[in-house]
Amino acid sequence: MNPQAIINHGRRTVFSRTLRPFDHGVCMSTRDIGEQNVLNVEQFIDERRFSPYQWLILFFCFLIVALDGFDTSAIGFVAPAIAKEWGVTKIALGPVLSAALVGLAIGALLAGPVADRIGRRKVLIGSVCFFGVWTIACVFATGVWQLSVFRFLTGIGLGAALPNSTTLLSEYVPARRRSLLLNVMFCGFTLGASAGGVVSAALIPDFGWRSIFLAGGIAPVLLACALVALPESVRFMVIKGWPDDRIRRVLRRIASGELVTASKFSVSDRVGEKETAPLALILSTRYRFGTLMLWLAYFMGLLVYYMLTSWMPTMIHDAGFTLRQASLVSALFPAGGVIGALGCGWLMDRFNPWRVVALAFLLLGAAVCAMGQGTANVQSLAIATFVAGVCMTGAQMSMLALAALFYPTHGRASGVAWMLGIGRLGGILGALGGGALSAAGYSMIAILTSMAAPAFVAAMALLFAVSVSNKQGSLQAAVVEPSP
Repeated sequence: MNPQAIINHGRRTVFSRTLRPFDHGVCMSTRDIGEQNVLNVEQFIDERRFSPYQWLILFFCFLIVALDGFDTSAIGFVAPAIAKEWGVTKIALGPVLSAALVGLAIGALLAGPVADRIGRRKVLIGSVCFFGVWTIACVFATGVWQLSVFRFLTGIGLGAALPNSTTLLSEYVPARRRSLLLNVMFCGFTLGASAGGVVSAALIPDFGWRSIFLAGGIAPVLLACALVALPESVRFMVIKGWPDDRIRRVLRRIASGELVTASKFSVSDRVGEKETAPLALILSTRYRFGTLMLWLAYFMGLLVYYMLTSWMPTMIHDAGFTLRQASLVSALFPAGGVIGALGCGWLMDRFNPWRVVALAFLLLGAAVCAMGQGTANVQSLAIATFVAGVCMTGAQMSMLALAALFYPTHGRASGVAWMLGIGRLGGILGALGGGALSAAGYSMIAILTSMAAPAFVAAMALLFAVSVSNKQGSLQAAVVEPSP
């Protein structure tokens, strides 16, 4: 390799770029280094249209997230049937409902570093199969604690699947559409959650609660078999030095048959990053501050989300509204999720993504305050709830896209996964805290007003990250700006 053909920008090594026009289908984005033709795979993806092969990857990742949403919502629908059959109180089912949340946190924390070492594809297929098998095992549970253990193991698989589907897709979509397409994938959660309610209503009356776990377990096992068609991340293959022929085959499928003649491949990660352990990388000097701000924002966001989704119907009913009104108003909260996710994704691809997500959190805080003040009539409460749902889903789903944009290839799975794992602790606190505040006698107005504070903290964390980075100079600006 001719060292004169390399340009050093700070700590990033970039090959000098020589673009040639297409000649009989030969690809662009190549660099001549000595006698070798080196292609940067990130630029290769960025310069092309979104191909059918990339749509297939998006489709598979969408299905994985949809199964996550199905599992999350279905457990709430089966709880009353389980309590009735086993003769236990709903409070006694608390371990069953919370076990998966604990498993989700542990699964995310474990899966990220493993995926950064052995590959996203292997961990993704294994995690989908794992949570499918343990969901089927729930069919044979005979008591609360046995079911809690099975749900905990299911949660580990779910916790490993989401960050790796995020990471894999983010490394196959062009930068100009990355946030939007990632949020399209996250819309699968909303679809899966809706399907959980529909399927539960159709199956439980005739076939019992075990049929939900059976359906929810067979689907991911079958999907895991289909996921063998997924490729490994092409960036990961380059970082780990996989055979050039395997990388070339994937790029040809992305380019829809276009001839790829490069003899070597590269990515734009900084010198020395791939030699650093993934966890050490995301906590290194360059990434530490952004990592902590992502953790704080996601933790606060999930605290608000789980408090509202777990206790909103109860709070609205306790505020003097009928059960029917409480149910209808609560249903408006997730109804605007797709609008929020796609809107935030579209804006993130056009403006500073950190500021876009921060704005969504600020609007969420204002909307939650408006919910607390809207107890006078059901119409104002309904409007405020819908707006809060749009902002909540948009902000929280976009956090995964933000993390995927922030970290380099070698630490991306660990960065996304650890943000998810730390954030799940906020979800557990929110689910438990809502009940504690209600039991302590706090009114709906007081609880909702207090929930605006975590939303504002999340917004301030993201804005603070942008401000501090700008003051540190151009070298650190890359920490908070989207990839070129």
